[in-house]
Order: sequence, then C-alpha cells, then structure tokens
Amino acid sequence: MTRDQASRLKSLIEDISLCCQERIELFSRRFGLTPAELRSLLLFKDERYLTLTTLAQRLEVAKSRVNKILEGLLKKKLIERLDDPKDSRVKLISLTPAGQKKTREVDELMTDMHHSLVLTLNAEDRKTVLSALELLRTSMDAVKKRLE
Repeated sequence: MTRDQASRLKSLIEDISLCCQERIELFSRRFGLTPAELRSLLLFKDERYLTLTTLAQRLEVAKSRVNKILEGLLKKKLIERLDDPKDSRVKLISLTPAGQKKTREVDELMTDMHHSLVLTLNAEDRKTVLSALELLRTSMDAVKKRLE
C-alpha cells in the first residue's frame, strides 16, 4: 500500500466516523437524550442487566462519568438500579419498560436509516460495499491484535 492510499483510507475512515457521530447527535436530539445517554441505552440492546464497571468499560469513560449519565437516565425513568442478589455491594442497572421502548424506537430508526442508505446503491454496489466493509473490519481487527 502506498502512503497516498493509507492517507486516503485514514481520511475516509475519519469521514465515516464523523458521520456516525453526527447521526448519534441527531438521534439524541430526536429522542430527548444526550449522546452519552443514547450510547448507554444502546448497550442494553442484548443485555438484561449491566454494571457500572461494564458500562464504564464499554463507553470507555470513568465510572464517575457513567454515574452522571445514569443520573440523567434515572430522572427520565429509562433505567433502574437493582441490588445484585449475589453481592449487595454491586448494583445492577436495567432498562425500565419505558427504556426498553425507547431503545427499540432508536434501534428501529437506525435500521430504517441503514435500509435507506442501502437502497441508494444498486444491487451490485451493495454487494461490493458490504464485502469491502467486512474485509475492512477483519483487517482492522487483525491490526488491532498485533498492536495489543
């Protein structure tokens, strides 16, 4: 790969990342959440409970920051804190029914948006784009493992 190709790849990934951040901000406003609250809710998509530590790791922020995020979600009645039956020192965080509903609504809107995006491509380009993205993800994972 030439330096020009590496530079082009870097620029494209930065552009895509910025687009994703803008999408999160747009969805946050639409659903009356901060971007951090939205990202936090989406972490519950396939989880019944999460702990403060798990949320901090997945969001890549300090526990104190997660506590602030959770305070906002508690005020909006989207999450609840429960005692862990196995360890009373641990609090389990789960979505309330309203939080589950909001998470489903966000996920459905995201799915609709990606569906619209895919429809802008012809059938052959869809296959090419999806294959290229899968290859890119695999390559990125391989490079990450070498750096660890």
